[in-house]
Amino acid sequence: MRLHLLAAAALMAAIAPVAHADGLPVGNLDTTRTGVTVPASSERYYAIQDGGRTVVTSVYRDGGLLQEHVSLRGLFTIPAVAQDGTTTGLSANGRTLVLVRPRLTYPQRHTRLAVLDAGSLRTRRTITLRGDFSVDAISPDGRSLYLIQYTSPRDPLAYAVRSLNLRAGRLDPGEIVDPRERDEAMHGLPMARAMSPDGRWAYTLYDGAGSNPFVHALDTTGRTARCIDLPALPGGEDIAGLSLVVRGRALQVRSGAGPIAFIDRRTFALGSRPAAHARPADTPGSGFPWAVAIAVAAAGGIAVLFVGTRRRFAT
Repeated sequence: MRLHLLAAAALMAAIAPVAHADGLPVGNLDTTRTGVTVPASSERYYAIQDGGRTVVTSVYRDGGLLQEHVSLRGLFTIPAVAQDGTTTGLSANGRTLVLVRPRLTYPQRHTRLAVLDAGSLRTRRTITLRGDFSVDAISPDGRSLYLIQYTSPRDPLAYAVRSLNLRAGRLDPGEIVDPRERDEAMHGLPMARAMSPDGRWAYTLYDGAGSNPFVHALDTTGRTARCIDLPALPGGEDIAGLSLVVRGRALQVRSGAGPIAFIDRRTFALGSRPAAHARPADTPGSGFPWAVAIAVAAAGGIAVLFVGTRRRFAT
């Protein structure tokens, strides 16, 4: 399919009234403009709600042309994983896309997921879980989804990491924990996220909820994790301004002034030597969100020019 848009500025101005936030319980983020992609995919995926349905689109990252689009029954959104706006849900092989129902309350009694074939955008299955969850990561092969389960009705920063078998549609038994700290409760707000180039490791910076910040390193293939405690931040540093960057063997914790900590990605040891420079991957917010404009145009009746496109609807 090919779709060229007209009046892009007018379309972007119309997005806000129909946007719904992701499933994070604190500081819900609007992911309609961000979408999600992975280095191996030539496309970026967007989801925007229109009444009681969700328009899901895949758009070429190079040129902003529409590849596929579908309308799903129900409300779903691209999952955000941290306060920096990083998104997830697309497997590293580019074949599986997972959406989550937007959060309206905390706690919520049920969590609903939609699992799509990323190539055709056909719905493979919908999954309803009892309890309050948000999406944290997906394995590179798209077989396992990792979820944050909120364990306290009064404290949205208390959580456990769970895995879900996407083929069976069921939670795996037990929690994903650091084997060295099996009895330590997880507590904190996710601030920033970085992924390893192969999509296996998900690194999340947490604020520590009153104690020192830490990095949670999740192995989405091995179903295990490590927690790396960080020292107190240098004077004047705000954790909201920190980011994570993968540079070869090192994971850098960076502020606006540069790296403030280095973590060896093999040993998980804190280090003091900078890693070799590597080109950063495509950032979640890069490029114009053509697919969002498409959905808004369809909902609001704004004229667009279609060239050789077909529309499909799925339930």
